[in-house]
Amino acid sequence: MRPAAKRRGYRSAKRDSAAEKTRARIIAAANRQLRSAKGLRSLSLESVAAQAGVTRLTVYNQFGSRRGLLEAVFDDVAFRGGLYRLPAAMAEKDPRVALLRLVTIFCEFWYFNRRMLGQIIGAGVADPRLERAIRERNERRRKLITAILKRLEAADRVSPAVFEEAVDVLFVLTGHAVFSGLADKGRSVGTVCRLVQALAIRALDGLHLVV
Repeated sequence: MRPAAKRRGYRSAKRDSAAEKTRARIIAAANRQLRSAKGLRSLSLESVAAQAGVTRLTVYNQFGSRRGLLEAVFDDVAFRGGLYRLPAAMAEKDPRVALLRLVTIFCEFWYFNRRMLGQIIGAGVADPRLERAIRERNERRRKLITAILKRLEAADRVSPAVFEEAVDVLFVLTGHAVFSGLADKGRSVGTVCRLVQALAIRALDGLHLVV
């Protein structure tokens, strides 16, 4: 009986591996479609299935809906776009350095994916569930900003009286709309990053914070 148990475990591992590879292939296919000339307009479970070389049912079983597929693409792009670097940035001893690194990470993330992510964010306008999923992911950024400002507050470098305003301002400055608007004028990623970093510091200064 023991050999049989091992064979079942081996088959299960193989199935899990195959399912993960299939999932990755589907996400890659959706990513390519979003980056194509037609972009989001052409994206459907059927079109992605055809491009990935699987059935529509396979895509449905993996993601449940077009919205679920878009969420998966968003998360995949987030990781490959460098957001995995956030824990290291948050571990910086100097919270001011942590803030500047956070700006850099999000700047590079939004910059290199701005058109495709803009399509996904735009789709959320017509899909309340997708919009909620996007908002939840954005709120993670707000939590990081809040954590950094709490460290500055503890060091008497942020006034408690304007703490919430500071969080809100930095949340807006590190969002997709600001980066996309600056980058669409033909500026390089380095230029955009420096601009937003300067705006972040000036915003804190304007709120009478000592940084």
